[in-house]
Amino acid sequence: MAVQAETPLDAARIKLDFPILGKPVHGKQLVYLDSAASSQKPRPVIDTITDVYENSYAAVHRAVYALGETATERYEAARDTVAALLNARSRREIVFVPNATEGLNLVAYAYGDKFVGEGDVIVTTEMEHHSNLVPWQMLARRRGASVRYLALTSDGRLDPASLDELGSVENVRLVAATHVSNSLAAVNDIPALSAWAHERGAVMVCDGAQAAPHMPVDVRALGCDFYAISGHKMCGPGAGALWGREELFERMDPFMTGGGQIGKVELDRTTWNELPYKFEPGVPPLAEVVGFGAAIDYVTGIGLEAIHAHEQALVRYGWDVLSALPGVTVYGPPPPDRAGIIAFTVADVHPHDVAQVLDSEAICVRAGHHCTQPAMRRFGLIATARASVYLYNTADDFDRLAAGIEKVKRTFGV
Repeated sequence: MAVQAETPLDAARIKLDFPILGKPVHGKQLVYLDSAASSQKPRPVIDTITDVYENSYAAVHRAVYALGETATERYEAARDTVAALLNARSRREIVFVPNATEGLNLVAYAYGDKFVGEGDVIVTTEMEHHSNLVPWQMLARRRGASVRYLALTSDGRLDPASLDELGSVENVRLVAATHVSNSLAAVNDIPALSAWAHERGAVMVCDGAQAAPHMPVDVRALGCDFYAISGHKMCGPGAGALWGREELFERMDPFMTGGGQIGKVELDRTTWNELPYKFEPGVPPLAEVVGFGAAIDYVTGIGLEAIHAHEQALVRYGWDVLSALPGVTVYGPPPPDRAGIIAFTVADVHPHDVAQVLDSEAICVRAGHHCTQPAMRRFGLIATARASVYLYNTADDFDRLAAGIEKVKRTFGV
């Protein structure tokens, strides 16, 4: 079978850039369909990280010797790379964090604890990853606020009626939503949600972990106030970034404190460093951040528009292939109104069993609730299997997946 729509990428050639994808598993060619959890790493990124440790490693921002200055220059160059990726107004708006989860928690503590108070309302959605839901529950508990939720339609989109129902709610201080759902693949209208939030004097926080690796992101066009991303989901190592409006960062106090993010420490008071260092305590993770920058260079060199078009073609193909299999149910909105993620169940076989049988065929899919338990419960589920694509996947991967699912059905007699 073949992809019905043209794709601008030579994914088979791109796959050669990823050493792990050429290694057999169980004696079979690996099919990696779990990039929504974490992506594989291309040779240029691996080589960049190795080069940092071999040729330019030192403590960033803490040395006047040549090696330290080189380390600092490479670290700060990666900040400029992230700023360009997101179309930030200033490099001062980019704070490095380990991952999107910490970026969202930074907002919950550094912004939320200061500006959300008793009787205020936080609005989020039933489709959120736990990292964009639990921090707001905890913030509400600390500050005496409440959390209200936007509901989901039967096909996994945000229900506009639930937004209308919240229109009369007073004291909305913060709205949080994912750009792309990691379990249902819905792509949310962030500009509209940002406008809704701003009409009420609230800030808009966006979880961009599943969007930034797969499509162009312009935070100014989105109209949000904070946007969190993870490098490990876009071909990079364990580093991420939080973008925030400079004027908001200026008004916030640090999430964590320590070396590097201080201006002056006295025994009775401390002042903070300038942005963005105010939010980056401790010795910075040089190799991870430089590797993150190299990963951005890699995906933007291929082209995020091209990657998005490639994934759209693949998800249309995958949707058709899986939907045609008896006993298989797929979840979320149909193409083209979805990202490159397909959650599915196979009759009454537990998704963990589905994933284990697929592993015997060297096919990697995620199984579980995907850190979205409220979304699973909305559809009467405790878990699904999930196939997610990236720039190195091809239509053959879905053909292999379909054959693997048939093996699941034979194994469990369904």
